[in-house]
Amino acid sequence: MYSDFLKKLIDLCFGFFILISLTPLLILISCFVFFSMGRPIFFKQERIGKNNIPFIMYKFRTMREPKNGENRLLSDVDRVTKIGAFLRKTSLDELPEIINVIKGEMSLVGPRPLLDLHLELFDDQQLRRHDVKPGMTGLAQVMGRQSLSFTQRTALDVKYVDNLSLWLDIKIIVKTILVVLGADGIKTGQKFEEVDDVGLKDLIEKKQKEIEK
Repeated sequence: MYSDFLKKLIDLCFGFFILISLTPLLILISCFVFFSMGRPIFFKQERIGKNNIPFIMYKFRTMREPKNGENRLLSDVDRVTKIGAFLRKTSLDELPEIINVIKGEMSLVGPRPLLDLHLELFDDQQLRRHDVKPGMTGLAQVMGRQSLSFTQRTALDVKYVDNLSLWLDIKIIVKTILVVLGADGIKTGQKFEEVDDVGLKDLIEKKQKEIEK
């Protein structure tokens, strides 16, 4: 009952409320991004949603464009700007995802949306994280965020799916506010080697070589 109806209603109502109430802040951030990095203001990328269906996720841009020889997915450390680092530290770069929530592609709470490359690395148990809509925040984000390995994050995502409830969502939202205010678990420009225990970096490099052939 909660996941089929009430959760959708909450996402839609609070989504519009957040969008309207934060419009001045969104405009201000857009100006900072534009004057520091130029266009585009928003970062758009295909991510995997519920039932492995892809969608375009929106975020504020935090990095400059890659130079020749830089891999777009593996060069965060070098490409994050000062404004971008601040937006990431405060999680303000995530605010445009409220558009995805209103469109029904995401939820306020759920596993974070991942790249389609993960589908090649996950087993059937790990893929269960896609049984629900991805969220702006989730259990993994309040239990360690970027200090957790990919496997640990996925295990928490599956745990969320198994225990989905209104009360759990409320607890995650409250804890998210506390985590964001304390900037806990955020590592700007984090290297893949620090958390990649599933072979994602190797897969990305393999795909890149195939493209270059």
